[in-house]
Amino acid sequence: MSGRPVKRSLTLKGHRTSVSLEDEFWRAFRNIAQEKDIPINVLASEIDVARDPETGLASAIRVYILNWYQDKA
Repeated sequence: MSGRPVKRSLTLKGHRTSVSLEDEFWRAFRNIAQEKDIPINVLASEIDVARDPETGLASAIRVYILNWYQDKA
């Protein structure tokens, strides 16, 4: 477990952006996209559109992941 965020690139609405996520969150994010059978950029776009403008994308992704797994429990 690294604990340190790593900057990763995504494409949202045709533009490159980056988010800093810990390896564990990135793996969970990729797994969710795979489970939903959608590209990770599509999942990121869905989260981006739904998030409060005051919330950073990386934080919104972390909360989405937490909610996803809580809902499955």
